[in-house]
Amino acid sequence: MRRLGVPLWVVAGLVAALLGGAQDPVGAQAVPRQLRIAIGIDADRLDPAEQTTTTVANIVDYMFETLVDLHPTKGTIVPKLATRWQVSRDGLTYTFTLRRGVRFHDGTPLNAEAVKFSLERLKDPKVAMALRFLVAPVQAVEAVREDTVRIRLNRVTPTFLSDLSTTQLAIVSPAAVQRAGDRWRSAPVGGGTGPYMFKEWRRGDSILLERNPNYWGKKPLFDEILFRVVPDAGTRLTQVLAGDVHMAMLPPAPDVKGLRRNPQVKVVEAASDRVIFVAMNTQWGPFKDVRVRQAMNYAINKKAILASVLFDLGTVADSPCPPMMFGYHKVREGGWPYSPPRAKELLAQAGYKDGFEVNFFTPTGRYIQDFQFAQAIAGQLRNVGVRANVTTMDWPSYVAMIQTPLERTRIQMLVLGWAWPVLDCDGVLYGQFHSSSHPPRGLGPAFYSNPRVDQLLDQQRQEANVERRKALLKEAQELIWNDAPWIWLWSQKWYVVTNRNLEGVLIHPIEKWTALCEPQEPAVGHHCVNWR
Repeated sequence: MRRLGVPLWVVAGLVAALLGGAQDPVGAQAVPRQLRIAIGIDADRLDPAEQTTTTVANIVDYMFETLVDLHPTKGTIVPKLATRWQVSRDGLTYTFTLRRGVRFHDGTPLNAEAVKFSLERLKDPKVAMALRFLVAPVQAVEAVREDTVRIRLNRVTPTFLSDLSTTQLAIVSPAAVQRAGDRWRSAPVGGGTGPYMFKEWRRGDSILLERNPNYWGKKPLFDEILFRVVPDAGTRLTQVLAGDVHMAMLPPAPDVKGLRRNPQVKVVEAASDRVIFVAMNTQWGPFKDVRVRQAMNYAINKKAILASVLFDLGTVADSPCPPMMFGYHKVREGGWPYSPPRAKELLAQAGYKDGFEVNFFTPTGRYIQDFQFAQAIAGQLRNVGVRANVTTMDWPSYVAMIQTPLERTRIQMLVLGWAWPVLDCDGVLYGQFHSSSHPPRGLGPAFYSNPRVDQLLDQQRQEANVERRKALLKEAQELIWNDAPWIWLWSQKWYVVTNRNLEGVLIHPIEKWTALCEPQEPAVGHHCVNWR
């Protein structure tokens, strides 16, 4: 099996005192009924095919599963709903044998027809799949036998197996999808094969999952998992300290140093593959001029903002692709240098000696100190004459804005982060900079277009030779960097704070979490925790 890099998972084991239950002796403590996790944003939808956000994909991954998975520590492709597979000599045909005895939450069986339905559905324009390039190579899907499915590609695609591990390509129950109709996005009842089933979504408040009693893998420990929507980082932290939740994503950055010394909690962190940036709409007014976009990069002191606002929980970006990815190429040591005089010079050359006014959007609760660093950026831009009016909004509304086509978009400039569930520059670059990724077909709000970049990204997706593929990715990164459709900021660290009794927490770089068996080597797809 091919090594592709480590996916982002949080692995958790809990002791019984977690929920403040009876003080039984160690080894005899009761398992809490419900695991509660505080997240910063609400979901926009729960259809796995339409996922755009890692936080929400985490939730969806408890309900839905894919044909293959990436091993949480080794990064190799491993079985999940498929137990084995074969690839033809020409690299165009993939034959999968399905796991027997698996049923969807609605009781219908997992079979080849369900896989065929799921993959063909991804090409339906009625399905708002923002990452449709993942299935673009799929020419045909054939149900060979009840437990055998054959996928024929129209071109060699070295990333295809790893692409099959992404949430968007999860296998769904045809009966559940058809039964739900328009309700599927908000209430995917019966649709998955995962260890937990959808129970309730209270918009703006919480998402509740319940144990799947018929799960094919190791039976999940908790009766329920509650994802509580808490946009304010300080409140998430307070809830952990009070015992109201057991894990919280991204507590306030200023508190992290002190939390490391707090015996009540544990802080677990890791470098993330997420690049944080400010996208500039390259089809809007001043941003049509590359000199203006380059000036915006020179105008921002990224190191100062990292130190003062994010408390150094990140590393300045030196490439469109994060360092841990296959194909990463350091374009410029230290990133774009801070030089307000150079920024003013370029603005004057472009005809904006006195600057200009721009609408600047940011979410809150999605990234580390997102609203705070957006304000800091706006302050620095004023020093070169650019008047950025900062507006914040809730995440579902933010995603809807990002997916609006160019002729109706409100976007002039906005904060965004981009990560990829496989440690490969392909998804990072193709998903943001290929012209086919312009909204609403994709999630590239800069509306960037460079025919040569398109050509390079198409070529690398079909190139089996590793060194030649690296060379194509390198050239693409250099062109994108100099075209400056983004203000490149940093790769952020990713961290969680947990109750002190939460054992065995491990974070990998792709910002997903699940509960796996420790210390034994886990079987992928088995969701369990161990108790002291």
